Formats: sequence, structure tokens, C-alpha cells
Amino acid sequence: MFRSIGNAVVRHPVWTIVAWLIAAVAIVATAPSLPSNSDESSFLPKSYESIKAADLQQKAFPSAFTPSAIALYQRTDGAKMTAADKQDIARITTELGKKHIDQVQKVVPGPPSKDGRYGLTLVQMDSKNAGQPKQADAAKVLRDDIKQLAKGTHLEVKLGGSAAQALDQQDSSKRGQALIGIGTFAIILVTLLIIFRAPILAVLPLILIGLVSAIANGLISYATKLFDLQANSSISSILIVVLFGVGTDYFLFLMFRYRERLRAGDEPKQAMINAVDRVGEAIASAAGAVIIAFLALVLSTLGFLKQMGPALAIAVGATLIAGLTLIPAVVSLIGPKVFWPSKSWQREPDNARFAALGRGVRRRPALTAVASGLVLVVLSLGMLGYKATFDLASGSMPKTKESMVVQDEMQKAYSAGAAAPTDVYLSSTDGKPLDKAAFDAYAKKLGAVDGVADARMTQVAKDGTTADFTVTLKYEASTDKAIEAVGKVRDVAHSGAPDGTEALVGGMSSIYKDINAAVNHDYRTVFPVAAVLIMIILGLLLRSVVAPWYLMASVGLGFGATLGATVWIFQGGQGHSGLMFMLPVIMYLFVVAIGTDYNILMIARLREEAREGREPREAAGLALRHAGPTVAAAGFILAATFATMMLAGNSLLTEMGFAVSFGIVVAAFVMAMFFTPSLTALIGHAAWWPGHGDRAHEPALGGGDGSHGSGPVPGQDRDAVASEPSGHRE
Repeated sequence: MFRSIGNAVVRHPVWTIVAWLIAAVAIVATAPSLPSNSDESSFLPKSYESIKAADLQQKAFPSAFTPSAIALYQRTDGAKMTAADKQDIARITTELGKKHIDQVQKVVPGPPSKDGRYGLTLVQMDSKNAGQPKQADAAKVLRDDIKQLAKGTHLEVKLGGSAAQALDQQDSSKRGQALIGIGTFAIILVTLLIIFRAPILAVLPLILIGLVSAIANGLISYATKLFDLQANSSISSILIVVLFGVGTDYFLFLMFRYRERLRAGDEPKQAMINAVDRVGEAIASAAGAVIIAFLALVLSTLGFLKQMGPALAIAVGATLIAGLTLIPAVVSLIGPKVFWPSKSWQREPDNARFAALGRGVRRRPALTAVASGLVLVVLSLGMLGYKATFDLASGSMPKTKESMVVQDEMQKAYSAGAAAPTDVYLSSTDGKPLDKAAFDAYAKKLGAVDGVADARMTQVAKDGTTADFTVTLKYEASTDKAIEAVGKVRDVAHSGAPDGTEALVGGMSSIYKDINAAVNHDYRTVFPVAAVLIMIILGLLLRSVVAPWYLMASVGLGFGATLGATVWIFQGGQGHSGLMFMLPVIMYLFVVAIGTDYNILMIARLREEAREGREPREAAGLALRHAGPTVAAAGFILAATFATMMLAGNSLLTEMGFAVSFGIVVAAFVMAMFFTPSLTALIGHAAWWPGHGDRAHEPALGGGDGSHGSGPVPGQDRDAVASEPSGHRE
């Protein structure tokens, strides 16, 4: 099949390129715009208690005041507020309300801090548009207007709250995307120049993958609209890295084999056909593993991950098709001039370092397997200290952003849980009005819960069937202690509800509690489903039942080592309270799926060498010698590309960038280089049971050239020569 694809695109390169250009123009021109949502509650399905509580609040208390923006005042000299300062705050609050800013429904003064140094203005916005870009726009207007109104006073004012956080997250995301984009381009360009010493080859993947990126983004927009998925600004940053990182991987897989075939004496067009034929299956299998792993995120209960899965799968799918059609067509059209001005492509390099590594694996496979496995096990011990954090807002932007400064200062000036109180909604089950005589006793039960600072009944619905009890926790909403406390509040709220009533607990801590439960659900479903599907792909590729087991076991060790190292770096070294809650899921999929690429490439080359009649240990050594440079180059570029996410300046992308880049380094330079080939050499022919995929093919009639049983087809005999052109053995 892959030879047929290679034949078609190499024989008709111009038509292939034109078809891609037409598709790009049509898709980009007609694709819908992609909205973004930063509302944490939108990540959860409606079956969770926190979402049920939010729906009940809108029905029972449609005019309930929930601030979307909070203006925090303090004197410029840091002293206590004077009477004049308080009058200025009242004036600013009144004038701000008169401006009738879009989305703003109510502007009211907030309570002063206990130490008298801070004052508040609370702004309510339309809850139906929570997390939408229009509220971020409203926050920008609010921030500008309130600073203008405070001019000429002794007050310094900062705007925080969810709407302001969405605005700052948006700005941070744009800056992060720009830095990631520039960093990605620079790394790919410089690395390819060093590898090939050919400017055309260095620039070509950036141009071609840029075209694929435009098409992929358009297809993602269509899918988002069609399947009503949640969009999130962080996905754009990840998409840049995936498209250019994975795209460059497939480009390198193809170009290294194309160069090898030219050195073997193939005519240029035939060399590309043979390259697609030889490496096409490995590229397709590698991409298939990545796509399957990403699509497994559809099983997630979190809207953010549900959106990310199909989006990344579409991106990799488009990159796969480009790797098998667009890239071969363009390169075959240019021919060997693509390597200009370098002439190193004309001669076979010694690959002395990789040849030495190959000899080491061949001679001491047991020692290599134990040593590399031990490194992975030791790093995996860090997993034991893993903790999750659920503060998406502070995780998605730097602490220096204004809304983050407001959040930190409010925690110091007010009760830690005051900025995001927990609400317990008590409703009658028979539709009759609630018995108000039971309210005090119920509030006392809630107030007595460990971790609760205060609990009181604040309002009753007009029909008397629902009451709102505001519970202020002692801890900031996203902390582990707050999530633990809200779990206790739920237990007491449910068990202590008077006869004929039921209770629902809402608020940010309740949402985080449910997100935690959703993530645990995903660990139990997404992980095993992705692993099983990847194993099936490996089994089909290798025609083996044995190999997929130890390949996935090695990738699992790689995941453990990556998570362990990330815990040690960020929790131990940098003092983070925990890692972002979705990091293990994302890391598992990236490290397991993309890391499998290098295992697939190495094991496919090992099988190729074995089919030339070499024994398992010798085949492993030669596979490392010949595939090692490709894996090293691809692994370095992909790891460095993901590392650019650390330039975004927020903890979510910094942690993700480090974890995935470290995982890829482990996958390429530990698993694919040492662990996998040494294990395969140790297991021997049994690794390919029951398919015997490593056995040499019988020569075709009249051939005798090891032509893979394909017969004496013109132009094909040279491709059938062993991958080591001279046929010599070490």
C-alpha cells in the first residue's frame, strides 16, 4: 500500500501539491471562528453536584449577586483607609454603575478588610456568558474606567475576579503562543541546519507544516462546532507544538531514509518511492498510536480534555497524510538539490558513536536492559510524592498578572475562603415551603464542620422552597484543604438535611471537588483504553503478541519516570503545592503515544535487519546504528519544541512543557536507544511470536537478491538490498 502511495505522489507531484493548496484555501476560507471558554464549571457534565447546585441557584435565585469582577482598593502609602478614601470608593462605585458597561448588571460596594487597609467594589455580570470572551472584553473596559476614576485620589485600584482572570489569561495565552511559535521555529530551523547543512531542508518542513497547520485548525473549528465541544485558549499553544514537533518527526523519518536510498544508488524519484515504502508503515503506525491515544480523551468527563482529544487527533491525522503525500511530492520535485550545498548525503557516514552503542547493546543486552530499566525505576519513585492542584486561573498565567495579585492580596486581607464562598442550597422535596424554624440548627451543623470559618442562612427563594446557606471556608477555594473541607460539608449537608428536604453544595471548592472526581474517573478509563488500543496497533504492525507487552511496559516505565522527575523538580525543587490536575492525563497521552513513535521506528528497523538473516543481537546492534541518528535527531527536536512551552510564563504550560519534553528525551534516548532493542535482543525470536516477523523472506523466483518476495520488478531490486548498502556486518 505504501509503495502505491509513494508511486502516485512521486509520479504526480504537481497535482498532489495543487490538491493540498486547494484544500487549504477552501478549508481556511470557510472554517467557523473558534470561541474560547475559561469557566471551570463548563469543564464538567451536568450530572455532578456542583453543576446541579449552579443550575438550582439560577432557578431559585435568578437575581442572586455573584461577583464576576472585584475591584480591590488600598492607599498608595499602604496606610489605613481614611474617611475621605471611603468616600472616594463610594463615588467610584456609583459612577462605575452609571456607565452601563456591556455585560455588567450590578455594581455595589464590598466590605472593608478587618485591618482597615483594603476596600472593595463588587461587579455582577450576566451569568449566562460566564467565561466567554465578551466578559473578558467587559473586564478590560472596567479596568480602564476604574483606574481613570481613581485618578487624583490617594487610592491604588486593581481589578480581579473571574472576568479579569479570563482577560489576563487571554493576554498571557497570546504572549505564550507568540513565544512558543518563535521558539519552535528557531529550534527546528537551527537543528535541521546542523543535521543536514542544507538551508532548503531546514526551511521546507516549516513551510509545509505551516500549510498543514492552517488546514488542521480549520478542521478543528469544524469539529468543535459540529460536536459542540468546549474550546480553551491553552489548546492553541499545544497545537503549535504538536503540529510542528510531530510533523518534523515524520519529515525526519522520511528524509533520513530518502538519503539512505540515494546513497544505495537509487535514482532520485525511485529513492523517494522506496523511502515511502520502507518507512511509511512505521510513520502510519506511529501516527495511529498518537491518534488513538488522543481520541481516548473523548472518554474523559472534562470538557477541556474532550476538546483537546479530537483537536490533537485531527492535527496528527493531517500531519500523517502530509507526511505520506505532500512532503514526498515536494521533495521528489526538488530532487537531490534539496540537500544543497552539502555533499555529505552522497556518502555513507561511519556513524561511529551509534555503531559503538550498537555494539554495546549487541554484546551486553542484559546489562543494557538492567541499567536503562534501573534509571527509569529510580526516577519513577518520585511519583509517590505527587499532589494535584486545581487552581486553573493561577496555573494558566503568571503570578504577576493583575488578577492574580488581587487574588493573593484578598487572601491575606480577608478570610481565605471569602473570595469564593461555598453555597449549600436546601430545597423541599414535596414542593411545600421550608420550615424556617429548622434553619438555625442546620446552619450550626454546617458551621461546626472542620475547616469552616462561618455558616449562615443568607436568602430564601420567593416561593419559600429553597434556602441558600453561605459557608465560608478557612482555606482558599482551590487548595487541597478546601477541597477536603467541602467534602465534609457535603456529608453534613446531606445527612443533616431536615426531613422532606435535600441539599446541594455548590461554589468553586465544590467544582474543584467534582473535577478531582472526574480526573480520577479518567485515570480509570482513558489510561487503560489508550494503552490497549496502542497495543493493538503495535500487534498489527509487528504481527506479534509478545512484543506489544514489553513495549508498553517500557513506555509505562517512561511515564512513571517522567511524572517522578516532574514531581521532584516542581514540588520538591520549586516548592509548588502540587502539579496541575490534568497534567498526568496529558503527560500519559503525549509520552505514551508520541514516545511510542521512537519505539516503533527502532523495532521496525530491528525487524528489517532481522529479515536480512541476522541473529537477534546483531539485528539490534545494526538497528541502533542505522535508526539511532534518526531517533536522536527527531527526539531532540520534539523535546526541544515541547520545551518552548516553558516560555509561556505560566505554571500549567511550564509544567507541561518540562514533563512532555523530559518524557520524550526518556522515550528517545533511554527506551528506544537501549531498553527496547536490548530487551528484544534478549527475548530473541520469541519476541515475534506467533507471526515470525523477523524471519528472512524467501528470495523471489529468478531473483536471489533478497527482494522481499516481490519479484524482479524494475527499480525495485535495489530497494530490496539490505538497509546497510554494502551488506557488510560489524
